[in-house]
Amino acid sequence: MAQSLCKVYLHVVFHVKCTSPVILDKDLERVFAYISQMVKVTGCQVCCTGGVNNHVHVLCQLSRIETISHLVEEMKRNSSRWIKTISPYYKNFSWQGGYGAFSVSQSVVETTKKYIANQKEHHKKVRFEDEYVSFLKSYGIEYDEKYVFSD
Repeated sequence: MAQSLCKVYLHVVFHVKCTSPVILDKDLERVFAYISQMVKVTGCQVCCTGGVNNHVHVLCQLSRIETISHLVEEMKRNSSRWIKTISPYYKNFSWQGGYGAFSVSQSVVETTKKYIANQKEHHKKVRFEDEYVSFLKSYGIEYDEKYVFSD
C-alpha cells in the first residue's frame, strides 16, 4: 500500500486523585476545553470531552502515529499544570496515576458522544466506581480491586 490509513476511536477515562480537590462546576467547561486542546496538540481528533467534578471522559480519533500512553500523558500532565493556575483552590490538584482506554466501534460513536454529554445526569444514579468497573468487565479487562481506585 502506498498510504498508511487508520480510523481508531478511543474512549479515555481518568479520575482526580482522592487527596486532590475536585473540579468545581464553574470550571468544568474550561477544563474540558483545555483537555480537548491537548488532544489536538498530539495530532488526534477530539470528538467530545465531558465528565463531572471527579473524572473526565474523552472520545477521540487516535492519530496513526500517536500512542495511547503518550496521548493520556499529554492530557493529564498539561491539564494538571494548567488547572493549578486557575485558582489557589487547585494548589494541590492532581490526577490519579492510571487511566482507562477503551476502543469504540464506528457504529456506537454517536451513542458514546451522548453518554459523555449526559455524565451529570448519569452520575446522579451511578457512582463513578461502578461505572468504571462496568467498563472493565464489559471489555474483559482483568484488574485488582485493591489498586484500581487507589492513588
